[in-house]
Amino acid sequence: MAMVIAWRVMYLMRLGRICPDLPAELIFDPLEWKSSYGLLDKKIPKKVPTLNAVLRNLATLGGFLGRKSDGDPGAKSIWIGFQRIQDCVYGIQMARKLKGVF
Repeated sequence: MAMVIAWRVMYLMRLGRICPDLPAELIFDPLEWKSSYGLLDKKIPKKVPTLNAVLRNLATLGGFLGRKSDGDPGAKSIWIGFQRIQDCVYGIQMARKLKGVF
C-alpha cells in the first residue's frame, strides 16, 4: 500500500514540474482541489485551476513556504498536504451521509 501512495506522490510531483498547466481535474477529484482552496482560506475559482496551482496548495498545507528561492515543492510536503486534503474529503463525505441523522 505504501508503494502505491509513494508512486502517486512522486507522479504528482513530476507531473507538476513537466506539465504545470494541465487542468487539475485530470488528476484530482473536484472535491479534492476545492478542499485545497478551502483549507487555505482562498477563494475557490469558478473555472478549474491548473495542476501547478493545486500542487502548490497541497505543498503549502504540507509545510512548503513557497519563497522565491525555495524551488518546486518536494514529495514530503505534497504527501503531507495530500493527507490533509484526504481527511477533509472524508469529513465532507461523512457529513453528507449523516446529514439527517443528528
